[in-house]
Amino acid sequence: MAIAINSEEVLTPPVPSATVMVVRDGPAGLEVLLVRRHGNSGVLGGVHVFPGGKLDAADRLVDPAALDRPAVACRDSLGEPGLGLDTAVGLHVAALRETFEECGLLLGVADGAAHVRPLRERTAAGTAFSAVLQDLGLPLNTACVQPWSRWVTPRVPSVTNKRFDTRFFVAAAPDGQDVEHCAREATEAVWLSPRVALERYWAGEIDLAPPQIMSLSQLHRCADAAQVMAAARSRPPALIEPEPFDEEGRRVICYPGDPAHRLSKRVWPGPTRLVHRNQRFEPEGGLAALL
Repeated sequence: MAIAINSEEVLTPPVPSATVMVVRDGPAGLEVLLVRRHGNSGVLGGVHVFPGGKLDAADRLVDPAALDRPAVACRDSLGEPGLGLDTAVGLHVAALRETFEECGLLLGVADGAAHVRPLRERTAAGTAFSAVLQDLGLPLNTACVQPWSRWVTPRVPSVTNKRFDTRFFVAAAPDGQDVEHCAREATEAVWLSPRVALERYWAGEIDLAPPQIMSLSQLHRCADAAQVMAAARSRPPALIEPEPFDEEGRRVICYPGDPAHRLSKRVWPGPTRLVHRNQRFEPEGGLAALL
């Protein structure tokens, strides 16, 4: 399924969101969890993405006593000094909540598998995720999700008609828990190595959006889950503000470090632009440029 290109300007502010790249060590090395969104989804239908979603109002309303660390530590980890403390905490909570809702994984909770059913039942009845955790005496472990990057959709998005301000987190897959994707939002959940995910994309077997393509390219540079988590802790999250333009009838998305981007300094190695050709986004240099 080809991703349609949007050319309409979106005048509304970007919506705060969180997404989580859950990683684990598989038999052949690093693997990351991807879910395939329903084809009728309003955002990236049919595309393989990392679990995530919008920041809910309830995510901000967390009892400080339920947190594993001070709220200011959540803001510091995001590297955004001007961010409100409630939003900084809320983004971490959204990351934990969306991973649970979309994949059934309870991050940062020992013996989490035993608590999945009661948590699902109570959140389905309308109780906020963080409130249920507190009622069950379970930790709200914000430190188990480490900020990786921040993606801000431009005013003319390329693959959707909405704007998002998405903080990408990384998290180690919890032991003893099985993935169970949300049937309402996704049709499958798969563990793939970053290389295999990009190879399957290149072969036309799965669809990926530009943030997933570029993020998988970065994850591919890590040997295992521990290296991913260490890399996230070692540096501030990269700020990615894509700048799209059309050239010779094709959509081009450039990133910091590209000659056409207003920021001349790269934020990571690899390609600095993707070009929409062959009904998908490709880097100059082909698959090898991503690997």
